[in-house]
Amino acid sequence: VQLQASGGGLVQTGGSLRLSCAASGRSIANYHMGWFRQAPGKERETVAVINRGGQSTYYVDSVKGRFAISRSNLKNTVYLQMDSLKPEDTAVYSCAASSAIQQYYYQKDFFHSWGQGTLVTVSS
Repeated sequence: VQLQASGGGLVQTGGSLRLSCAASGRSIANYHMGWFRQAPGKERETVAVINRGGQSTYYVDSVKGRFAISRSNLKNTVYLQMDSLKPEDTAVYSCAASSAIQQYYYQKDFFHSWGQGTLVTVSS
């Protein structure tokens, strides 16, 4: 599966953005899907994950209550709605797919097919 993230940009503190991850080549219905981010000088961090059935989600503590991940298998796309953005959310955001069993659906090590990221910049 090939993935392409889009929707990033410059936004002020407290603003919102909606990222999209468009897939091609295979249906995302077969995969758990995740959003990750990497800020300059920092390691890649798991932001949000949704399992292949859409019933289970995972969020890193720092975005709980502000971000929401969703998926449309019909459109072969995964979304990340980001509200109440903070300067510390500034990073390159990427999406990826996982074929892991349900028990490990949000484990970063199982993700593959990393798409090109999109830059999110939150100004203070």
